[in-house]
Amino acid sequence: MSEALSPSAARLRASGFAPRIAVLLGSGWGGLVDRLAGSIAIDYAELPAFPAPGVGGHAARVHLGRLGGREVALLAGRRHAYEDGRADGMKAALRCLAAAGVEVLVQTNAAGSLDPALRPGELMLIEDHLNVAQRSPLVGESGDARFVDLCAAYDPLLREQALAAAAARGIALAGGVYAWVLGPQFETPAEIRWLRGIGARAVGMSTVPETIIARHAGLRVLAFSLITNMAAGMEAQALSHAHTLAAAERAGARAADLLEAVVARLEWT
Repeated sequence: MSEALSPSAARLRASGFAPRIAVLLGSGWGGLVDRLAGSIAIDYAELPAFPAPGVGGHAARVHLGRLGGREVALLAGRRHAYEDGRADGMKAALRCLAAAGVEVLVQTNAAGSLDPALRPGELMLIEDHLNVAQRSPLVGESGDARFVDLCAAYDPLLREQALAAAAARGIALAGGVYAWVLGPQFETPAEIRWLRGIGARAVGMSTVPETIIARHAGLRVLAFSLITNMAAGMEAQALSHAHTLAAAERAGARAADLLEAVVARLEWT
């Protein structure tokens, strides 16, 4: 274990919590923190393996507590590849979680819709992804383990459970393929037409690198998108980060409802 990883994992273990589920909170999903029981917070600055996010709407701390009867770790903030051009910004943090006993990573993000039927404020279960940026957080790794099988990157069993949890709560949950683009600029209408043509239903600037890291670390992955806008060229509205954050905040309560129900239902061996 690296010099940064070991003390970070030890600090999490010393918290008194032993979560098997971690949730990486994207824009609009932060309301889940308020639903934790008996929670404590650890700043990323106290954990050498964790990065310092530099994006509005992203805090930088781990919240540990109980949700739906389960001990969980909520990660408020992630490092995006568009901040420094690297796809491995969350690698040490996710490996730290695995070393501390986490087995499932639930990812969340804010995304643009490429489907006229998938409107802002709706939620999408990620079934698969397109690594449009064609960057990998595993560049520089050695050994055969770097050749990670991503045929079931988003765990089929956990996806079934997520759909059941959403149905039980009366929450509409679409499914689709998520396209990762590097950013930070938004896509052009031509790029969106291309992405629609190759099968994407939502597009965003995160999640895929973390999925690759998690699978490399042996974690199961489940992921959701909160649709905050129609993608470029789909409608006349201009896109901005402020608009994304505002739309995400409006749908935050329903997103938190979904995550609470999902966390309570997840079972795996």
